[in-house]
Amino acid sequence: MKRKILIVEDAPEIQVLLKRLLESEGFEVVCAAHGGEGLNPLESDNVLPDLILLDLMMPVMDGVEFREKQLSNNRYKDIPVIVMTADGNVKAKTELVKAAKILKKPLDVDGLLESISGVMGRVEA
Repeated sequence: MKRKILIVEDAPEIQVLLKRLLESEGFEVVCAAHGGEGLNPLESDNVLPDLILLDLMMPVMDGVEFREKQLSNNRYKDIPVIVMTADGNVKAKTELVKAAKILKKPLDVDGLLESISGVMGRVEA
């Protein structure tokens, strides 16, 4: 069975590039344009994602609010999150969102894949 990744990212071009890259690596990918939209597959899909790639700065619902809602729900609170951000104040926000990993934008493809592999490897059964 394919491993599933949820991408919560408001920039369509980044969303498309990440989706193509991760699908080429054999992942099933679901995309959302903001945190509110990102909660939908967590609420409705039978199969939860194995990992969430989360942008912090987004309209409607930002990554911090998304993560607060995620952590408050027993069904999907344990899904690990890799935060992707261009925000210079990453340290403070990292502690706030309790991310497994923080990646600075622009993303380095090899670093991203390595981070995904490392985080997913820690949660495999």
